[in-house]
Amino acid sequence: MLLMLPPHIASARAPERAAPAAQTAFERRAAQLVDLFGGKIAYSDYFDPHFQTAVPEPQFDAFRAGLIAQYGQAVAIDKITAADDRSGTVLLRLERGVATVLIDVGIAADARVTGLRVTGITVPGDNFDKVAEEIAQLPGQKGFLVAELDGSIIRPLASANADRQFATGSTFKLYILDELAAQVTAGKRRWSDVVPLSHVSFSSAATANWPEKTPVTLQTLANWMISVSDNGAADTLIHLIGREAIEARMRSAGHAAPSLNIPLLTTVEAFALKGNNFNDLRPLFVKGNDAVQRKLLKDNRHRLTLANVDGISFTAGPRFIDSLEWFASPNDIARLMVDLRARQSKTILEAMAINNGVGPVAAADWAYLGYKGGSENGVLSMSLLGQRKSDGRWFVVTASWNNPEANVAAERLVALVTRLLALAAHDRHAAPASGTPPAARHP
Repeated sequence: MLLMLPPHIASARAPERAAPAAQTAFERRAAQLVDLFGGKIAYSDYFDPHFQTAVPEPQFDAFRAGLIAQYGQAVAIDKITAADDRSGTVLLRLERGVATVLIDVGIAADARVTGLRVTGITVPGDNFDKVAEEIAQLPGQKGFLVAELDGSIIRPLASANADRQFATGSTFKLYILDELAAQVTAGKRRWSDVVPLSHVSFSSAATANWPEKTPVTLQTLANWMISVSDNGAADTLIHLIGREAIEARMRSAGHAAPSLNIPLLTTVEAFALKGNNFNDLRPLFVKGNDAVQRKLLKDNRHRLTLANVDGISFTAGPRFIDSLEWFASPNDIARLMVDLRARQSKTILEAMAINNGVGPVAAADWAYLGYKGGSENGVLSMSLLGQRKSDGRWFVVTASWNNPEANVAAERLVALVTRLLALAAHDRHAAPASGTPPAARHP
């Protein structure tokens, strides 16, 4: 299957080398990559039928077009490294970078490709200003922050609109994780506690079609909620540990505008209110204060259920992302990462590291890398917590992109955020001179 993992940035260009003579099935297909990305080889001639089913031609064409728009045309093969006769790695030179491409070739006589992944792109001479300029060109609203975390001190390295509140989608689940860990630390719960899967939800990657009341541990719910953003796991935890307790944790973690997320919506409540089945209730909810909104949720709890979520409503584009969402600024996310680290919980860090969001190439410079993202139509948010291999320092890289008018192109922000991550990995100005005041402090 094709997967565009975010690019990894290098400070120097890979040396130009001619591709070795094509001999094995892998080498023959690797040598054709320039023509493939240039549209000179037919999709069906290059890819195996199984690949074509998993990644239809329009999807591949969109991926190729996005890659070319950002990094230019493919111009040469720099290096081919075979793992065996049918798989290996290719360095594909583009006009503005070098892509690392993993290829697997099938065993059929025609030796068509069964797997193709772009796992990184090096950009020569990259810097924070270049990335900030490209982020600024994205349509809609956007903001980001790259900062070193020194205990409770947040030292920004680069940022734009870091105090602006953005819709962040499932990034709010980090607040659930934070409160759950706090309750475990307080002895109220244990990670090994077994609870029923009490609230199934819409768009749940792990718990879809699972029987309600299936017994699972709290750690399993946390892992599902963070690694695959499972909504059923999130809603089960909200009902278990308490909506108001999570809201209090959000305030204590330093959220600058907590009322935007009070009452904290479950995923079912949010999906339901956004849909056409609740055109009557939605305006009342949006206009109400925290107390009014909380009462509306309570009074309509028998209506705001998964059975009443109108999935058709979400096929046409963004839905009320400026009023029915979970909101946070890049600085709020940084303060949340400070709070999560302060838990000193191995289980928290492990949950966040199951899916690091950027793949192995981009993660290579980090001793630890945890991630949580969030997305829906018109919304994309990415937040990473990392410890550098080179010196053990901790960093947060977070960015959000909202466009109420149209869906956002995920691959564009993924690439930009991963460039920020790579720049943070190699930045040598993270520690300020003695006496430099901190940019922000954890409350």
